[in-house]
Amino acid sequence: MPVLALKVDVDTDRGTRLGVPALTAIFKQFGAPACFLFSLGPDNTGKAIRRVFRPGFFQKVSRTSVVQIYGVRTLLNGTLLPAPHIGRRNEAVIRRVRDEGFEVGIHCHDHFCWQDYVLDMTLEQVRAEFGKARAEFRRIFGTEAFTAGAPGWQACANSKQIYDEAGLLYASDTRGETPFFPRIGGRVFETLEIPSTLPTFDELMGRPEYPDDKIVAHYLSLLSDDRLNVFTLHAEIEGMGRIGLFRELMTALAERGVKFVRMDSLAHEVLGNRAAVPVRDLVMGAIDGRSGLVATEGVARQLG
Repeated sequence: MPVLALKVDVDTDRGTRLGVPALTAIFKQFGAPACFLFSLGPDNTGKAIRRVFRPGFFQKVSRTSVVQIYGVRTLLNGTLLPAPHIGRRNEAVIRRVRDEGFEVGIHCHDHFCWQDYVLDMTLEQVRAEFGKARAEFRRIFGTEAFTAGAPGWQACANSKQIYDEAGLLYASDTRGETPFFPRIGGRVFETLEIPSTLPTFDELMGRPEYPDDKIVAHYLSLLSDDRLNVFTLHAEIEGMGRIGLFRELMTALAERGVKFVRMDSLAHEVLGNRAAVPVRDLVMGAIDGRSGLVATEGVARQLG
């Protein structure tokens, strides 16, 4: 029986307001737990246009219908339009996710800032940026966050040190196969890493080899019976632009007899035998279907 953990990255103001409630309704329908990681500061999505110089960016934009999925308003946030503050505008929606029994954590404060600049930030800059997210999380929930997952799978020694300082139970910053302790430059960090093992919708959408009517079957073919499966979805895609396709996937997973598990429960289970957790190098590598480099477990892999 495949075991599957669901992690939701919430990137934008619109995704928080519309995509998150839609996803919680689907998860409750199927009795599936999920971990929601929230962007809690300004929605500067419009500034992502700077990524035009990254290899593969234009190809991804053209095949994933970015304007249709995110909406014109979101794509202007932080440039021609003011950046709405996601946490302040949507705190009732965000808090309700926790109150409905779902796990909650930190995606970031400013998604654009972290995804585009964290690898070049000083330790103090990373500490300040993550500190703003922690403060907003405390304001909304009245408690510290125990998990985080980086925007765009962008991680480095400085960000891992900040996670250790925050005393997180686990993080999910990478692409890989099994939970591990990350090692960067010979230094092993204390925060357990639970990588995403499956490709994301936006890495498959629009590719001729993965038409919409083949995507569900493709995901079913990728499920492993002998190790954990972790699927990262996005409030803006599975909760909005591709919600019908995602509901088809959830129906197929339920029919397959997939066992859904909480990420935090998994982390506690893994850490119960901490000495057996492997140490893996965290390296930046290419992932099939995604522009730029992302944090990976060991060597770069193709997950599609």
